Amino acid sequence: MEAFVREHTTARATEFVPEVVLRVAEDVTPLWELTGSAEPPFWAFPWAGGQGVARYVLDNPALVAGKRVFDLACGSGLVAIAAALAGAAEVTACDVDELALVAAGMNAAANGVALIPLVADVLATTVDADVVLAGDVFYDKDMAAAFLPFLFRASDAGALVLVGDPSRPYLPKDRFELQARYEVPVPRSLEGVTVLTTSVWRPGR
Repeated sequence: MEAFVREHTTARATEFVPEVVLRVAEDVTPLWELTGSAEPPFWAFPWAGGQGVARYVLDNPALVAGKRVFDLACGSGLVAIAAALAGAAEVTACDVDELALVAAGMNAAANGVALIPLVADVLATTVDADVVLAGDVFYDKDMAAAFLPFLFRASDAGALVLVGDPSRPYLPKDRFELQARYEVPVPRSLEGVTVLTTSVWRPGR
C-alpha cells in the first residue's frame, strides 16, 4: 500500500499550513478510479476544513500540548500531524479507510512525528481523549447526521471538540460556537473555486 501511495502522490508543503508536508495527488478522478472505492481518496488531498483546524491548532498549541488527541476521519493525517507538532502527548489518527492510515503514517514520518493508527468506525462509541478534532466532515447530509452525535458525546464527556467547515450547508451553526475563520486556498479541481472561507467551530449550548 505504501508503494501505491508513493506512486500516485507527490510530497509537498501544504499551502495554508506550510509547516506540514503531505503526499498529494494531482487529480482526484484518476486516483479514485484506481482505488476502486465507493468514496473518494480523501487521504490524497489537504481538504479545506482540515487545513483550517490544523492552522488553528498550530497557532494555538496550548489547546493540545501535553494532551491526548483524537483525529476523527483523519484522511491524509494533516490535522493529526499538526496536533503532534503542536506538542500533543499522543495523537490517534482514525479513519475507516485503511489506505488513509497508510498515507497518514507516511506523512507523519515525513514530518518527524508519530501517530497511533486506528482503522475503525467509531461513530457509535465515545472515545477517551482530551481533544477531538475533525476536519471537513459535514460534506453531505447523511454524514453530518452520523458525525454530530459522536462529536456532542465527546464534548459532553469533557473533551475539547474542534471541527473545521468550509461553508458546507450541513453544519448546524446554531449548535456551535465560532472560534476562527480563514480564507483557505484549495484546488479548483476539487472545489470548483481556488479559495474557500473556512471556519473552526466548537460545540456550544
